[in-house]
Amino acid sequence: MAQQLLQPGRVLLCLSRRSDPSLAEAAQAAGVELVQWEQDLAHPVIAAARLSEWLAAFDAQRFDSATLINNAGTIGRPRPLAEALPDELAQALRVGLEAPMLLTAAFLGATRDWRGARKVLNISSGLGRNAMGSQAPYCAAKAGMDHFSRAVALEEASAANGARIVSLAPGVIDTDMQVELRSVDAALFPDRGRFERLKADGQLDSPESAAAKVLGYLARADFGSKPVADVRDV
Repeated sequence: MAQQLLQPGRVLLCLSRRSDPSLAEAAQAAGVELVQWEQDLAHPVIAAARLSEWLAAFDAQRFDSATLINNAGTIGRPRPLAEALPDELAQALRVGLEAPMLLTAAFLGATRDWRGARKVLNISSGLGRNAMGSQAPYCAAKAGMDHFSRAVALEEASAANGARIVSLAPGVIDTDMQVELRSVDAALFPDRGRFERLKADGQLDSPESAAAKVLGYLARADFGSKPVADVRDV
């Protein structure tokens, strides 16, 4: 998504555990202002405070639009909840739910008086809507993301220049997370075979294709009409 968002006139801020030199090179070649923060979202209070401060430095009249995309998540080590480790559970919920909520709050607060249209895109998952054993933390985080998006949509609907928010399932994507799911001990994760079949049958979307579909949904005129949606919705 970051690569595809490198278009002239944009300012792009990326938060991740590690910066990406290739993204920096592409931004320089495209003439795009890129800022990369090496930020562990397992510490979301720090991340949210930093985002508020960064946004507050901009002229409220500068941009025609501003968008926050919450994309981070972690599956941890899939296993029944009875066998989960407390610190891993806490991290999964901090990264997958607490961080998006705090960053959304920071973004909405800091841009409240901006003239441009504001959007929040939360990257959710089908597992937020359909439960799966040995995935309780991930399912809970994504379900929470869906529901807080519904609540924020109600709040922003009555606000002046209210933001539009969508919690969007992006489809099944061929990422390292899929590799992890296919390598888990089947005794701890009975659904492992399902993910092996998705790969074997060629049913996984590439990251580049999925990013294009997600950003295409973000650009839709009806973005925000449904606060919980699927990229495959027509």
